[in-house]
This record gives sequence, C-alpha cells and structure tokens, in this order.
Amino acid sequence: MRIYALILSAVLFVGCKTAQPTVAETKTPAAPEDAEVAKVISGHYADAKNFRTLAIKASAKYKDENQSQSINAEIRIEKDKQIFVSIRFLGITMAKALITPNEVKYYEKINSTYFEGDYEALSRWLGTSLDYNKVQNLLIGRVLDDLNKGKYKSSVEGNLVKLTDNSDTRTLKSFYFEPENYLIKKEQVSQPAQQRSLEVNYPGFNKFEQAYLPAKILLEAIQPKGKTNISIEYNAATFNENLQFPYSVPEGFERVNLD
Repeated sequence: MRIYALILSAVLFVGCKTAQPTVAETKTPAAPEDAEVAKVISGHYADAKNFRTLAIKASAKYKDENQSQSINAEIRIEKDKQIFVSIRFLGITMAKALITPNEVKYYEKINSTYFEGDYEALSRWLGTSLDYNKVQNLLIGRVLDDLNKGKYKSSVEGNLVKLTDNSDTRTLKSFYFEPENYLIKKEQVSQPAQQRSLEVNYPGFNKFEQAYLPAKILLEAIQPKGKTNISIEYNAATFNENLQFPYSVPEGFERVNLD
C-alpha cells in the first residue's frame, strides 16, 4: 500500500479502544470537581457545529520513518451521514475515500487497489478502535470521544484547562481546552502496554457563523513500528451547499483485505 492510501488510513487513526462506563440511574449531587468538569464539557459542546454540509479544501503533509509526501485534499461532509475525501498530487487525483457510519471505502491509483469494509476490519488493521463519529470529530475540531460518557478530573496546565480520564489504566486520555471558549487545543491517548500513543493538536481555529473550524490539525501517532506525523491545513471552507459525493472504483482495480 503506497503513500496515498497511507495518508487516508492515517487520517482515520483517531482513537484507542476503551470500555465505556455505564451511567447510573440515580445521581448524587455534583461535587465542586464534578461541577467544573461539567462546565468544561458544556462549554465545549456549546459550539454546536450547526451545519448541514461542509466542503473543505486542504493541504496535507505526511511523514513516517521511511517517507514523506505533500498533497492536496478535498473533504466533503454531510453531517452525521457521510464523509468524502479526495487526494491529489500535482493536480491528479490519486486516491478517494467514502466514509459512512456503517462502512469505509477507499481506492488508490498507484497500485490500483481498493478496500470496502466495516469498521471492525479497519480497526483491527490500524490497531485502534474506529468509528464514524471519531473521524468526523477530528475533522471539525471536536473532542474525539463523547465527553458525556467518561469520568474526568479537571486541572489547569499552563494556560489551558485539562480533563484527564484515568479510569482505565490500559488507556490513558487527556484533553486540553482553551479557557475562554473551551475549544479543544490538544488531546492525547496512550496505551503504554502496547507502546501506542496518539496526539492531536489544533494550533488555531477560524470562526464562522455555523461553527469554529480548525485552521490546522497536527497528528502524531506512535506505534512499535514507528512514528507517523500528519499536518492538515484548511485553506478554504464553505457551508450548506448541495454537495456531490462522487465515489466509484475504477474498472480493473483489485480488492484488498486488511485482515
């Protein structure tokens, strides 16, 4: 699998598996710590991302232990329904992906291969739990996990508000927010036993009527096989247009299995 498929796959590398806590039917009065956590969570979701569709033109840089590449990307999102990604190099479309809540599809032209499958197969291949919401959250600048399903402690680190979830010692999670509007600035997920970690940084946001969107996304994924860095810079964004999602596998491409 060549560089363009690697970039698509790395963009999908956005979470580590952990058990979700159950919510008790009765709640005790909130302690001061719980109240502060609730304030952060409520503030983060106050940016409702109020749009139907979103079209993004972006440039991206990919680097791992063996290679590096700069490409252009077009990202189209029909909120909560589908995500389309087209990757171009020197003006030529080299790979496309179509992501829905139930399925992931992509093809790449270098090796004339394509993949179609559910998240279970792709998660096993990436070594990390994956779902549609995590991919969408990554791209629109929202915390990967549903914060309402975790148990957190709050603190202040530097000039950022930090939420830490250590409820599962196998998977450690930390989220850093701007104190003014609780936009996510950085999130870290690590599984020490597997020597795996992911860090996502949002250096800045652009404010639109419909939502705050990242100006840039920086990802660093570390696994035993090496380190991967991805930088995605948003060059333009438009909302609520009637978008097309033109995905079809070219004739003669070979299907690959990720098992």
